[in-house]
Amino acid sequence: MKAVVYTKYGPPEVAKLMEVTKPFPKDNEVLIKVYSTTVNRTDSGFRSAEYFISRFWSGLLRPKHQILGCEFAGIIEDIGKSVTTFRKGDKVFGYNDKTCGGHGEYLTIAETDAVTSMPDNLSFDEAAALTEGAHYALVDIRAAKIERGQNVLVYGATGAIGSAAVQLLKHFGATVTAVCNTKNVELVKSLGADVVIDYQTQDFTKTEAKFHFIFDAVGKSSFGQCKPLLTEKGIYISTELGKNGENIFFALTTPLWGGKKLLFPIPSITKQDVIFLKELVQKGEYKPVIDRHYRLDQIVDAYKYVESGQKTGNVVIKIVEWD
Repeated sequence: MKAVVYTKYGPPEVAKLMEVTKPFPKDNEVLIKVYSTTVNRTDSGFRSAEYFISRFWSGLLRPKHQILGCEFAGIIEDIGKSVTTFRKGDKVFGYNDKTCGGHGEYLTIAETDAVTSMPDNLSFDEAAALTEGAHYALVDIRAAKIERGQNVLVYGATGAIGSAAVQLLKHFGATVTAVCNTKNVELVKSLGADVVIDYQTQDFTKTEAKFHFIFDAVGKSSFGQCKPLLTEKGIYISTELGKNGENIFFALTTPLWGGKKLLFPIPSITKQDVIFLKELVQKGEYKPVIDRHYRLDQIVDAYKYVESGQKTGNVVIKIVEWD
């Protein structure tokens, strides 16, 4: 089968399209023919190893799992003998940051992992883009224990994580102020944001509003910068480590102070999470934002675009031309 393989850490060019052996499902696994996948921050992080700490997951000296692609959507081609919840021919989507594999024509995943049947109202492309940003946002929203009616600010509301956060926060009943650039103001309004601040014309730190939760979905602000905007016991969460890893330090110390604090939850995803997201999609309460589509042989260009910081929502890789 064709797959994009990386055998060493580095820039996008280390990802090479080649022929590899098609995987075979273990007793508890399903074999999925991948129709669509994405290039996202997790893939970029594993490939570049920009933060050395990522190597404790991906391999200290070289990659353990050499086909990236955490997100996927496709059709089950085969099942292990102990699999009971799926059948051949089922359309499925999910997330696999344990062994990845979405950047190939086939992947295997345990039936108990983060995989479930596709919602009928999504395409393969949309289903593939459903989980990455949403699971980051969901973990952070749960960590902050957001309550209905609380004021929340989302900085970077048009990336995969930020666009998911706006929609999920509205589901949980928050009042959302979203920060984005001029060209995406109308998009963010359509996602449900109550107030939109265009950072190209207005400094969001000058707003007079106070927030129970500030969520930096792109890691371009700081706890110190946002602290004056927080309520007395407000919470700041960033998706990045911060300058010199400061967010790890503040996550360990600020909860001890009893006032405003920074949290840095470790992202994780379960089967129940992907089922929850599927149910939101079916109810019309969540839909992933897609920016661009690439072919598998254009994946280096896809990585470069993702890492340019210019994307809106998700970047999809079409492996099968299904439409």
